[in-house]
Amino acid sequence: MIKNITIENRIRILIALAGILLFIPFNGLVHLFDWDEINFAESAREMIVTGNYSTVGINFIPFWEKPPLFIWMQVLSMNVFGINEFAARFPNAICGILTLLVLFEIGNSLKNYKFGLIWAISYGSAILPFLYFKSGIIDPWFNLFIFTALFFAFKYFRQRESGLNGFRNVIPSAGILGLAVLTKGPVAILLFGTTLLLYLLFERKFKLIRWSDTLIFAIVLILSGGAYHIYQLLTGNSQLVYDFFKYQVRLMKTEDAGHGGSIIYHPLVLFLGVFPASIFALRVFFKKENTNNDFRKLMIILFLVVLVIFSLVQTKIVHYSSLCYFPLSYLAAVSLYEICFNSVKLSKLTKILLLIVGFVYALIPGALQLIATTLSPEFLKTFIKDDFAIACIDHSVVWGGYEFLIGILLGIILLVSVIYWHGTKQITSILVSTVLYLFLLMVLIVPKIEKYSQGPAIAFISQFKDKPVWVSTLGYYSYAPYFYSAKMQRACTECNEEEFLLKGPVNKEVYFVTKVTAFQSVIDKYPQLDIVEKRGGFVLLKRNDKK
Repeated sequence: MIKNITIENRIRILIALAGILLFIPFNGLVHLFDWDEINFAESAREMIVTGNYSTVGINFIPFWEKPPLFIWMQVLSMNVFGINEFAARFPNAICGILTLLVLFEIGNSLKNYKFGLIWAISYGSAILPFLYFKSGIIDPWFNLFIFTALFFAFKYFRQRESGLNGFRNVIPSAGILGLAVLTKGPVAILLFGTTLLLYLLFERKFKLIRWSDTLIFAIVLILSGGAYHIYQLLTGNSQLVYDFFKYQVRLMKTEDAGHGGSIIYHPLVLFLGVFPASIFALRVFFKKENTNNDFRKLMIILFLVVLVIFSLVQTKIVHYSSLCYFPLSYLAAVSLYEICFNSVKLSKLTKILLLIVGFVYALIPGALQLIATTLSPEFLKTFIKDDFAIACIDHSVVWGGYEFLIGILLGIILLVSVIYWHGTKQITSILVSTVLYLFLLMVLIVPKIEKYSQGPAIAFISQFKDKPVWVSTLGYYSYAPYFYSAKMQRACTECNEEEFLLKGPVNKEVYFVTKVTAFQSVIDKYPQLDIVEKRGGFVLLKRNDKK
């Protein structure tokens, strides 16, 4: 029976199984991270608690910053797996599997099944794409929708160029782009539209557009992407719609949540974060292909559009440039295909870059283990001028003593692969070693790091889960008190909740979590607070009405 399965279907099954093994296990091993992971998971939890699935909320008031599609995915997941970390991250695990399959299908249609397989592997084995598929943030789905919409648009113009109708690609392209808008907002249209317009301009393909197709595209996009906000307008929630679009503009013009940075921020993130695909992509970035040169141009334009837009935007966050992972992995696949099947060898520059960046990653586990288990806080203070970071590091966490071996394993395999091996064996060993490194890092290192960074705060909050108390943060903002205390309602509906919990006529005990760096100023300002416990970089306080 297996002999009757085509090679393409065997590869599809293999990709799906690999995705299941890599992206699903251990996703509940670490608490959700502030802000984004807890933010979205809390919105999903509140939908379940309130039974209101039509409006996104946070702390039981409307939340205008994000549309609901990804939140709905998390709601479905939580209804199956329960309200927990695994359920919050499960949608992105599915996205990871689907993304690899989509890349295989597109690569297979552009060239052959070998190229499709290499493209899927080059994407899935890169550092940041792998980590994102094991996260609970919105961007993996957002990026997949935009990229897929662009591919259907590309197919439309390719078919029109061949004298075919091409209409069958209009509705999928518009509908999928609408899903991107429903996932994160109208920036999807900006990225898609700018990329496609520049592609048509440079390739002189505007004459291929049929205005009837454009009209249908616009109608489908408005109905799908605008469905949520149209509903809000029809139900009288015009303020939510206004606040949403105002927020989108603010993100472009100002730094948000302290996320500023240099104009080279995103190029550096992509070079280091999409290792090793980014380095393989460099060798063919300016090289024309013999086939599929049109698609290569589209990928280059997509890369530059995303890079330029988010380098100019004031808010600098790692995942803003994550749509670049698709063109980078495509170019990497072009390079890897040449190496595996056309007997092309790595250049000296490529080898040097692979070893330099690879060794940086190889040093990370050992460096973290050394800092956590050997170096004293007093010694670290000479290099780290952040008192909160020092307090976090001073928290007691058990290490196995073997964690540095993860980096050594990566370093040895990279060294042997780059210097002694060639062709398919060389590429396979580099990509597999990176995936193995990432998997072990997620299982053995990240849980320990999380215990230093936010673990004590989560532990303080979690002890009050389902108990008749109010718990909040003071001196810094966090979504953790909502999710990890399983908050069921606001302390007050019309007033400032923080002020109410500090001074108002509460009917429950009130606890606050603050950072050690803000502790003294908080106590000076609010003498009614007593110290309950200090742990790591955080302090637990309790309101004492007798003072």
